[in-house]
Amino acid sequence: MARRPHILFTATFHSSFLDEDIRILQKNFDVTTLVAHGWRAPILLVRKLFDADLTFSWFASVYSSLLIVFAHLFGKHSILILGGVDVAKEKELRYGIWNSWWKAPLVRYGITHASAVLAVDQFLKSEAERLAHYGGDNITIVPTGYDADFWKPSRDKEELVLTVASCPDMMRAKLKGIDIFISVARKLPDIRFKIIGISPLVASALVVPPNVECCSFSTREQVRQSYQQARIYCQLSYREGLPNALCEAMLCECIPIGTTVGGIPTVIGDTGFLVGYSDEEQTVEAIRKGMSGPSDHGERARARIASQFTLSQREEAIKRAIAKLMQ
Repeated sequence: MARRPHILFTATFHSSFLDEDIRILQKNFDVTTLVAHGWRAPILLVRKLFDADLTFSWFASVYSSLLIVFAHLFGKHSILILGGVDVAKEKELRYGIWNSWWKAPLVRYGITHASAVLAVDQFLKSEAERLAHYGGDNITIVPTGYDADFWKPSRDKEELVLTVASCPDMMRAKLKGIDIFISVARKLPDIRFKIIGISPLVASALVVPPNVECCSFSTREQVRQSYQQARIYCQLSYREGLPNALCEAMLCECIPIGTTVGGIPTVIGDTGFLVGYSDEEQTVEAIRKGMSGPSDHGERARARIASQFTLSQREEAIKRAIAKLMQ
């Protein structure tokens, strides 16, 4: 019986979408997981590398790029996942690793020298090619997948407009369009709005109106309950990769409204409304249409994610990528 490849999975933080990939890898391969950052992380990465046949790293970063350097030196294969911030260079918002004069060359090396790069959306592939100044021959589009058995509708929808985003500071809030969301809520005082993930400090600075409920933190189950209650989900971001919260909300039959940036149009398709970034009037009109639209609108949104962004599709794509490298 052939030995299963040993995969070293690396990341700098924990997240539900990272956990899904860990489960996929553990199902099919022997896996060592290392989630670390700080000065000791490179030492730990190199130590773990010796026992691995292949590295699998989420996000192009200093850590993943250093790991790719050593993997290349030791003749080992590497897979790098592009998720969003790793191919961003937004100077005005000071967002994206490419704004750093010393990190950018390392990230460029990591992207261009990884054995395979899996980007969650075509937009990220194009950005990687533009920033790294190369043809992107090692990049394949592999969207994230979502558990339709967990993210599912429950009961009758309420006249509630929801957005979910981790916003510990104003930069993040502007990036996720939370300021626009609040301005739109002021124009629709008779409709309830809810923000999950905004810190009390940011909420205070943005002067949240009475019809907006703010939650700084919710469990996965509580977030699902909010998706199940909301008729409309808004993703009014300035920049996005393939937004996880939008996909989860659509699986819970929320009618999606999103800006025409990054992977948002890829996710929504023809099942919701696309608006210009910061176009408040267009967003107000979309919310009104969503509230009075056909009852099957949310069902079509769920069907799109359940058919096009599945965990099984992602699993097969990851298995193919690893099998190709291990030939």
